[in-house]
Order: sequence, then structure tokens, then C-alpha cells
Amino acid sequence: MWDQRYSADEYIYGKDPNEFLANAASNLPKGKILCIAEGEGRNAVYLATHGYEVVAVDSSAVGLEKARKLAQERGVSIETIVADLAEFDIQPDSWDGIVSIFAHLPPATRKQLHTKVVNGLRPGGVLILEAYRPDQLKYKTGGPPNEEFMMTLQSLEEELSGLSFEYAAELDRDVVEGQFHTGKGAVVQLIGRKP
Repeated sequence: MWDQRYSADEYIYGKDPNEFLANAASNLPKGKILCIAEGEGRNAVYLATHGYEVVAVDSSAVGLEKARKLAQERGVSIETIVADLAEFDIQPDSWDGIVSIFAHLPPATRKQLHTKVVNGLRPGGVLILEAYRPDQLKYKTGGPPNEEFMMTLQSLEEELSGLSFEYAAELDRDVVEGQFHTGKGAVVQLIGRKP
């Protein structure tokens, strides 16, 4: 599905970074950043332009090829890894920051991934996450078609146990990110730091 979706000439979620990430990026320590479910690379490339060493992971080779093109266009380099997040190995204590923007997965896979995320951060490392909440289904402006793939602050507090949340909110905001994320969105946002 994703290879087909990303095969369009245009960047279907745009070339600009996610708004929450752009506003929160200053919380990331300088160093190595892992961007999961990174798609066409808009967030990874943005961070690379700000001096971060970025690795972008996605299941779509087509999306990541566009990510490399965008990086070249912006005069930066990123590393890309084609991988299924259910099987992707995040080494413990190896990342200064991890970015998860609209990384919607089946619940069991998401819980396993979030455990690996917490373990993968170095002490002082930061997770920046934005995802759709179940209320998003009433807006129909993007995101997965079923509630179980969405997240709530309560579920994230459980799944990301071990992080100290420096910012966490459930809110409705205008999301303007290409043709598949445009309009009012019900989101959860957080900045979590590993002590």
C-alpha cells in the first residue's frame, strides 16, 4: 500500500516538517536521531538541515527514495533503512532522540516498538511523538481507518513507561500536511525524556 501511495510524483504529505516537530525540535539533544515510519523524509530532512545525524526508517523503499531526493535537494544527507517496524531492532542506549510522527501500527506491534524506543534512548535522550487519537475518526481528515491503531495520552503513558513527560497534550488542531493530512485533526502530542 505505502509503495503505491508514495509512487506519486508529488510529496503526498508535503516537503515541510510536521508542525509539532518543528516547534519541539529544540528539545532534541544534538547527535543521532532515529525517525520511525518516516515515509518521504520531510521530518528527517528538516532535522538534518539543523545539524542532526539522522536515520530514517520506513517499510516503503519508494518513500525512502523520495526522502533521499529531498535530502539532496536541501543539501544534506540522511541514512535510510527499509524495515518493518515490527522487526526493526533498536539498539539499547544508542539514540539521542527518536521521532515518531503519525506512526500508526497494530496495538501489539506499537507496544513492542514503544518498549524498544524507551530502551533505545540514551540517558537524557528525547522522544518527540504526535499521533491521531480515536476522536480523529469523526473528522475523516487523515490517519488510519480504525480506532485500535490510534493513541491516547493514557495508553502512551503506559507504553512509554520509563520516560519523563516534559510536555503531553491531547488537542484538536489544524493539520495541513499534503493531500492525506489536511483539516481539523484530533491528536496527542508528547515530548518525553529518558532520565
